[in-house]
Amino acid sequence: MLPQELIRKKRDGARLDAAEIGAFVRGITDGSVSEGQAAAFAMAVFFRGMTLEERVALTLAMRDSGTVMRWDHLDLPGPVVDKHSTGGVGDKVSLILAPALAACGGFVPMVSGRGLGHTGGTLDKFESIPGYRAKPDRATLERVVKEVGCAVIGATDDIAPADRRLYAIRDVTATVETIDLLTSSILSKKLAAGLDALVMDVKFGSGAFLPDIAKARELADSLVTVAEGAGLPTVALLTDMNEVLGLTAGNALEMRECIDILRGGAADSRLYEVTAAQAAELLVLAGLVPDAAEGRARFDQAMASGQAAERFARMVHALGGPADLLDAPDRYLDVTPVVQPVFAERAGVVAAIDVRAVGIAVVALGGGRTKTTDPIDFAVGLADVAGLGASVGPAERPLAVVHARSAAQAEDAAALLRRAFTVADTAPSAGPLIADRIRL
Repeated sequence: MLPQELIRKKRDGARLDAAEIGAFVRGITDGSVSEGQAAAFAMAVFFRGMTLEERVALTLAMRDSGTVMRWDHLDLPGPVVDKHSTGGVGDKVSLILAPALAACGGFVPMVSGRGLGHTGGTLDKFESIPGYRAKPDRATLERVVKEVGCAVIGATDDIAPADRRLYAIRDVTATVETIDLLTSSILSKKLAAGLDALVMDVKFGSGAFLPDIAKARELADSLVTVAEGAGLPTVALLTDMNEVLGLTAGNALEMRECIDILRGGAADSRLYEVTAAQAAELLVLAGLVPDAAEGRARFDQAMASGQAAERFARMVHALGGPADLLDAPDRYLDVTPVVQPVFAERAGVVAAIDVRAVGIAVVALGGGRTKTTDPIDFAVGLADVAGLGASVGPAERPLAVVHARSAAQAEDAAALLRRAFTVADTAPSAGPLIADRIRL
């Protein structure tokens, strides 16, 4: 079928079969489908939607547009697992979760992404480590996964290339948000990783890609249903992003926070709970423990014993980073010349946070991107970020501590932060950190 006929069919609300979808995706990959035709297809899907069968077919076709990783030849003595987050501000779960899962018997080839817009990216956090190779060759990746148990890397060009081209087109045609195309974009890359189990962290709230919880739940339902339809056991957690996750936002600062936690330092309770919940779900899903309670106990033990820290250190060194990063992070992670606390103009408690605006403040400092080609300043960002209900004010704790390259940058960030935080006399009622669990 000609591309324009397939577009017409979807535009008119008809169902596409797997062969038609596969042919169109092959055209996106080899260039025989033009950008205009791909954009028209995306818009037709945006307005007409897809059935479950169409979503599964699109996801599998996108997966098969490039390399699909296999692990059987390595004879790994455990399941291959991973997680995906829809993104937020201060979302550093992967830095702790990957080595903890490895310490619990999982093997984690974690294909991560870069930050864009107000959200941070796991890959950027690891690239704040001098020498760390985020895109190793296949032989190195396999060696590290087998010997260490985890490798946090970036997607190579041969992983779901059709998704990369279609996403770039969706990004400039206002069709990114459609659940059908979001689902296939996220899952095509995860399915290409050859996983045995997957946990999805779908965030809602002011700092999330999908702030509305109903829309986030719709995406979570779609991800679980399509992943299961494609043969990948998956569970999704709906988690709150109405405040920064952890105490920091900014690449090297978040890396320092996680190193401190791995070494046994006090952890922000929300960050630890979200990480532990994902670990427990994956350990159950992968058959490593009988239930979530045992999964949580295994995670806690991996953290408390130092086994997760040991896996993290070995992974960093195996991928080119310093062997003593855990012992001497300040020797390697960049710092800024300006460190400035930002105080609220009145005393009270934090009643609300525009977390997206907090993320934009980090981007304005140079710690994020507005387009994919923007450079990153790994050192800048925010530390000691106040959460909901925290007492703040001129004589209290600051809203945050800005790490900047100049006093002028710090003042600009301070102005953005004061607008992002609402200070009142009474604390807000606390909502659930994990609002729902979706599993077929």
